[in-house]
Amino acid sequence: MRRLFVILMAMSMTANILWAQFDVHSHAITATYMENIQAHGAEMDEGFPIPSWNVEEHLAFMDQAGIETSVLTMPAPQPWFGNGEESAAICRKYNEECAALKEKYPGRFLFCASLPLPDVERAIEEAVYALDVLKADGIKLASNSYGQYLGDPELEPLMEVLNARKAVILTHPHKPSAVNYKLIADVPLASYEYLAETTRAILNLVAHDVLVRYPDLKVVVPHCGSFLPNALPRFKGLLPVMVKQGYMQPVDVDANVSRLYFDLAGAATDDAIRALLTITTADHLLYGSDYPYVAASALVGAKASLQQHLPSLGLDPRAVLSDNARRLFGADIPVREYGERVVRLAEIEIDPEKLDAYLEYAAEVGRVSMATEPGVIALFSMQDVSDPCKVYILEVYADKQAYEAHVQTAHFRKYKDGTADMVRSLKLIDTIPMVVADFLKTAQ
Repeated sequence: MRRLFVILMAMSMTANILWAQFDVHSHAITATYMENIQAHGAEMDEGFPIPSWNVEEHLAFMDQAGIETSVLTMPAPQPWFGNGEESAAICRKYNEECAALKEKYPGRFLFCASLPLPDVERAIEEAVYALDVLKADGIKLASNSYGQYLGDPELEPLMEVLNARKAVILTHPHKPSAVNYKLIADVPLASYEYLAETTRAILNLVAHDVLVRYPDLKVVVPHCGSFLPNALPRFKGLLPVMVKQGYMQPVDVDANVSRLYFDLAGAATDDAIRALLTITTADHLLYGSDYPYVAASALVGAKASLQQHLPSLGLDPRAVLSDNARRLFGADIPVREYGERVVRLAEIEIDPEKLDAYLEYAAEVGRVSMATEPGVIALFSMQDVSDPCKVYILEVYADKQAYEAHVQTAHFRKYKDGTADMVRSLKLIDTIPMVVADFLKTAQ
């Protein structure tokens, strides 16, 4: 049995240590950003409150969800109040704050810089500074900046600059330039209008052939492609008619769409993903959380469910949750180094009448922990052949911090509380994995 432990630990460690999961859709809502928004009374411009945010809670969510790296972007609304100089100053401060977070927490945060649009000249200046000086990982562009939509000819000079730098562009819906305020008071923007807004902005990019004319741009579409799986076939069908009548120029729709990436933030149901795969390929799918606009506990559960369902859709969880984003943003992103591993063996005796219920709890906590916590290297449960009520659990954690984070998770607390009256005895044995360490040095 000891040899089995060694082999299992080695296999688990080598399989999981490279699993650096990425979240390409999250928001940093800094104090200075909020102060500027509140100073102009714009905190309800999008029809719903801007959530609170701080870096400690964001990191705690990431650890609980098993996310190694998150890409930070500015939320809506766009900080434009009619003064280009003021907007540029707000964006500069925000970008510098995000750059500082990236430097302070290497490997945990990337950021896509915000620009003071619709002032194109100042936006170009900020894009150059953010990409060249602050080393931003990309640019965040709103679907529209007070009526200036993606694809607008006014943005051509900016597209030239971004294309020259092979920029990643994260797009995000903002309030439409014309909106029925009575309607959005009853039906929030996020439930419908944001999806329509993203769709119209991307279709406008395609209609102006932007992604073919600027082939080094890499554009990420949020929220499972919004309505594009439904809208694109209709757009392609109408295009020849509109071209023939002189209302549109011919464009290669498929060539433009092939350059788009799609994050799975929002309701990433099986049907939504299947629909998305009718317009893109598996290597262009990325994980996104939309933190902090969704409660951390809900996001943890949704991500675990997504990871479990991806194989049934013919998708590789590691590609969607990690490798696709790593290729998009660059393979040189540092992965967090862990400290000394924690390896322990739990010897547990279970009440025979409650054995089946206990095994269900044990299976669930093991499955969820391995799927959502990168610091949990192995949770391997075994029963004694001669006495099935004797259960052994091999526990391997990346370090002490990973173990302490694990025992605070909701799924571990559910296991602990739910099995309290099922366990007759519990013995925890801490170990020093000397043989495993030697084996891993060669295997890695």
